[in-house]
Amino acid sequence: MTDTTVDADAALAESFDLAALPEGFAEDPFPVYRALLALAPLKRFPDGSVMLSRWEDLDRVYRDARTFSSAKFEEFRPKYGADAPLYAHHTTSLVFNDPPLHTRVRKILVGALTPRAIAAMEPQLVALVDRLLAGMPERPDLVADFASRIPIEVIGNLFDIPHEEREPLRDWSLAILGALEPVLSPEAEARGNAAVVAFSDHLRDLVARRRRAPGDPATDVLTRLVQAEPGLTGPELIQNCIFILNAGHETTTNLIANALHSLWEWPEERARLIADPEGLAETAVDEFLRFQSPNQLGNRAATEAVSFHGETLPAGTRIHLCIGAANRDPRRFEDPDRLDLARRPNRHLAFAGGPHTCLGFTLARMEGRVAILRFLARFPDYALEGPAPRTGRVRFRGFDRLPARLG
Repeated sequence: MTDTTVDADAALAESFDLAALPEGFAEDPFPVYRALLALAPLKRFPDGSVMLSRWEDLDRVYRDARTFSSAKFEEFRPKYGADAPLYAHHTTSLVFNDPPLHTRVRKILVGALTPRAIAAMEPQLVALVDRLLAGMPERPDLVADFASRIPIEVIGNLFDIPHEEREPLRDWSLAILGALEPVLSPEAEARGNAAVVAFSDHLRDLVARRRRAPGDPATDVLTRLVQAEPGLTGPELIQNCIFILNAGHETTTNLIANALHSLWEWPEERARLIADPEGLAETAVDEFLRFQSPNQLGNRAATEAVSFHGETLPAGTRIHLCIGAANRDPRRFEDPDRLDLARRPNRHLAFAGGPHTCLGFTLARMEGRVAILRFLARFPDYALEGPAPRTGRVRFRGFDRLPARLG
């Protein structure tokens, strides 16, 4: 590494601030990540929060849910306002809570997402993917025509949402999750609040119908949530339904689209996967999750004084967890900026860890595996063409559009 490179990395690490992101960061954050990993593994921001970027630090935080709280009441109150729909949603959902709410909701859901239950979904998923592939236009948008349609149908089926009612789900999801960005514009805030209201109204009606005509709780997650004992309050039920529908949709959409983009950029790895799809299927999906993590940022708050890299953080410190950087940490992953579809071991943190490990990680892996392998089997010579703009978001890494020619 040259002195010029070291100086450039030092400047990147020194100037980086989540509240004032450098130009081009959303498109390519990895130069900043490399600088933070090397020179500022504990990065302090002017607002008093800090960012951790190394794998071992994130792993420590994820494992210790008592010291590092997921609750966001104090953080989100000034961001959204205590009376805002976004505040009500995000402070009630599973992911931004500690026990006892987190424990109650997770316990209710875990029985519906067992390995056996997920394996039973695969034939239906294969049929869905094959239908989408058979109907693809010659020049599709791989986000709108493929990647986003798969999780909407899978999650819609899990909740037994009528097909004619699924169309707004993606737009609501994007608006609500977009409001989690480090910097929130008034327009994005208004869209997020409106989406929570519309989504809540829709779900209250759906819950009322499900109470009148319950489904099978073994396969219908909504019926399982409605009938749970001890049950969830009305707001807890609605807001956690929104969270599950959003989380199950956005990360899987990004996993599939990011993978197809990465395979286009790494033709040798694409040829390798086409030649041995069964042998590489599992490691390939994990490598896509590591290489372009759908979720790039997480957050915790210290409940007591803690130390990292020789510095003490007082209780109450807000801690940003840079998942995208940790999954490129050279202390953990050899040649981390290389896509290696046979990489082992690969203990990435794309699904977080500890008590907050993503509940749907097995389902997301299956969706990614089926979608990517069957797409390659049908269109091995696909090519990306035209502009492929990223979403512009830094918490969730994905594409607005991914235009392609199928060949």
